[in-house]
Amino acid sequence: MKSAERRTAPVRGAPCWVSLLARDLEAAQEFYAAVLGWTFRPAGLGEEFVVALADGEPVAGIGALAPSFQVAVAWTSYFRVDDADDTAARIRERGATVAVGPIKIGTGRAALAADRDGATFGFWEGQTLAWSVGHGRAPVCLELRTRDAFAAAIFYAEVFGWASEEPGACDVTYEHDQVIVRDGSRPVAALRGGGVEAAPDPRVRPRWHVHFPVGDVDAVTAAAEAAGGTVTPEDPPTGAGGRQAVICDPDGGLFTVSGP
Repeated sequence: MKSAERRTAPVRGAPCWVSLLARDLEAAQEFYAAVLGWTFRPAGLGEEFVVALADGEPVAGIGALAPSFQVAVAWTSYFRVDDADDTAARIRERGATVAVGPIKIGTGRAALAADRDGATFGFWEGQTLAWSVGHGRAPVCLELRTRDAFAAAIFYAEVFGWASEEPGACDVTYEHDQVIVRDGSRPVAALRGGGVEAAPDPRVRPRWHVHFPVGDVDAVTAAAEAAGGTVTPEDPPTGAGGRQAVICDPDGGLFTVSGP
């Protein structure tokens, strides 16, 4: 992939970042360095936030979860918006929840929300990093597993302007029992059914799954177990890529690794 192509900014409504809020920032950095080979640099947002790098390029963010913030540790997908206040209003109007924000962070504004089935996501107003799903070592895919993929697609389309006639919007198609979201010609997210709202297992409750690309699934899962994580193989795979495994880091953060 050419460098210029990797640096194309996400369009409005497209995924623009993924981040993890961890209870122990130093321990999280040690785990993801051992498992995914990431290095880290300051994020410019204070000592409690870092940007993860792979091959010198930004991949994800990790921040320290405030002790008073009683939420589960989880990877969160963020979507680019033009107006955070307008987006928050659209979410509330459709019976969903804005849990935090919009608040000013650095040069932009961000918020955390949950859709009507409880899947958590974020949105960002402002300048974005040179990052895009499917490019380099950034996530190969973002996948929403939810109760009703069509109902979820309508909700997110109304919130983020997917499938609208306005220029610069994401396209939406139905393929192979999934709703596919495209930034131009590139698929950047998939919505599929099967999530169970009351399930005790967080892997099957409605949530956004982050798929990181790896060269060797076996080596990565062995490293995860050695570093204190747990692994659940997925066969056959449900998202993008070849072989897959769901990894739970020692803090409880779930993510998926996908082979070539």
